[in-house]
Amino acid sequence: MPRGPGGRPPKYEKSMAKQAAKLCLLGATDADLADFFEVSVRTIERWQSQHAEFCRAVKVAKEEANDRVERSLYQKAVGFQREAVKIFMPAGSEEPVYAPYIENVHPDTAAAIFWLKNRRKDEWRDKQDVDHNHKVTISEEFEAFIRRLNAPQTAPRRLEAQTIDADFDQAHD
Repeated sequence: MPRGPGGRPPKYEKSMAKQAAKLCLLGATDADLADFFEVSVRTIERWQSQHAEFCRAVKVAKEEANDRVERSLYQKAVGFQREAVKIFMPAGSEEPVYAPYIENVHPDTAAAIFWLKNRRKDEWRDKQDVDHNHKVTISEEFEAFIRRLNAPQTAPRRLEAQTIDADFDQAHD
């Protein structure tokens, strides 16, 4: 094997593109590829820039995996039907009974919201319009109430129902 500029033999081999593609179809990231090939993530990035077949294999496989997830999210958002089987073991029977049926999977609200927030951002984003020009004013009654609360008192006041009612009535007149 020819030696690289640093004196070590290069680790990349053409067969790695096919392996990388299979891993990416299963959801592997660049970090996962690096772990599998026992190299650094930087090496995976270098292989992608230096070897067109490796780059193409990784890119196409990752896109296919992403498309599959997108289809699944869509199906979860709108609901779907699937074939299923219930297995029964009736009393006294020697073998189980298999009962095929069509299962209705209902739409998932969270998946639908996620889909719409990402596909129709303008209509479905969480809008937070903040008016920075709005001036907050404090009513005079509230300011007077705060002044009374903060005013030093010479003797502790005994709070009774009448005093509390009088303070409340005075603050709201």
